[in-house]
Amino acid sequence: MRRLPARLPGPASHARVQATTDTIVPAFVPQFVAALHVPPAARSTAWRPRSARPQRSGLLAAQQRRIHLTAPLSQDKAPSPTTATPSPPVAYPPLDEDGRLDPSAFQKLPFRFDTGIALFAKRAPRPFPPPYLSPPSGSFSDPLSTHDRSRDRRRAYVDGHLIQGLTNGDDAVFASDYFICANDGVGAWSTRPRGHAGLWARLILHFWATAIFEDAARQGASYRPTPVAYLQRAYEQTIEATGPPNDWQGTTTAAGAQLHYRQVQAKDRNSGDSGSGNPGSARAGAGASPGADADADGAAVEPLLYVTNLGDSQVMVVRPSTREMVYKSTEQWHWFDCPRQLGTNSPDTPADCAVVDEVPIREGDVVLAMSDGVIDNLWGHEIVEKVCESLERWRAGEGRGRGRGLGTGLGRRGDGRDDDEVHDDDDHGMMGFVAEELMEAAKAVAVDPFAESPFMEHAIEEGLASGGGKLDDISVVAAICRRNQG
Repeated sequence: MRRLPARLPGPASHARVQATTDTIVPAFVPQFVAALHVPPAARSTAWRPRSARPQRSGLLAAQQRRIHLTAPLSQDKAPSPTTATPSPPVAYPPLDEDGRLDPSAFQKLPFRFDTGIALFAKRAPRPFPPPYLSPPSGSFSDPLSTHDRSRDRRRAYVDGHLIQGLTNGDDAVFASDYFICANDGVGAWSTRPRGHAGLWARLILHFWATAIFEDAARQGASYRPTPVAYLQRAYEQTIEATGPPNDWQGTTTAAGAQLHYRQVQAKDRNSGDSGSGNPGSARAGAGASPGADADADGAAVEPLLYVTNLGDSQVMVVRPSTREMVYKSTEQWHWFDCPRQLGTNSPDTPADCAVVDEVPIREGDVVLAMSDGVIDNLWGHEIVEKVCESLERWRAGEGRGRGRGLGTGLGRRGDGRDDDEVHDDDDHGMMGFVAEELMEAAKAVAVDPFAESPFMEHAIEEGLASGGGKLDDISVVAAICRRNQG
């Protein structure tokens, strides 16, 4: 059980942060919102210097300038006092008939994901508390179970909208055509009377994905991602949603990958790195991929991954064609077994601590978003081998009847087609099979008291007695990069 973030020092500037939200969210806003959320008895100078505390007049001024959580991501010019008019409501991103985010929010991008999810929970997830969980049906005409629609059996809502993603113990995952993520709630909150890490992990995920889809729908063809702004907004909205009168506490890590593209000159198509550079590099694989196509203006487009990470969950890119790891995100720690995390009593915020990497990838690359239940039990080379082996077995015809139940984890393909609309030659279910095989490999180590594991190795390096794997929630989202057809 990982440690809670009580009495942590304030976050230092991270050397690898490549994006800020200075033009979107003022620097004082996250600290001010967090200060409002923490109960008075928990407010101390242990993680917030006295000099950083605003005086009463400062608080009043900050409250007047506080941004609205439903405002657009871009900051509009403030109207003059004499001509001030109410801001029009922001349109919620398009939803499908099941209430889930619809990929039509993105105008036809040249690349997309095919996704699969596999989950193992060390214990059953706690039910969401009121007001997030919908009451059971009182009509005899309604189905007795919603198991076919939700892993949580009963659908959960916030602000009148279905909470996106899936819960796995204290983890939460999301998969779509253009964005995947895995959040790892800190399980130690389960011992607290009003602790609910699974709720925090799921709400951060929900607001994060919603912010991305909303911004894509608003910008249209000119869309360009602003990753830190999305996560910062999700963090602030989660504070609002879990604050009084609800008052639910928790913390979570966050790791997500958004698929976009970039244009490169055709003359540079075969120049630059082949993509087998340092896996930890933010620019791994710089230069146009050999498979990039040129448009009428002589410019080629290639897939570009925006990876956002805060904590010890991980995003990894595997290239099956060369059986190598192209990229992996770097974990962030306060100390051993206490990662950076968003939530109650934690000084960490996306604006201060989130790391954004831009990673050029290729068609056919496999992108993984994983909780630490995977990387604490499997080394990087084992993950690469398991992914490549699973793809080879699938293409050899093995496992065709498996991996379909959580092919997208949402009951439908990311492109909106139902299972009966997809032909076998589409390889539908392949990523579900890959995710399942990777989850089973991590689970085998996690439950083995005599296995060697990365977590055991790190614990011994810290002078702690440890053996075997680490039993934890294991969440895997696997996505393969494809070219959009049509």
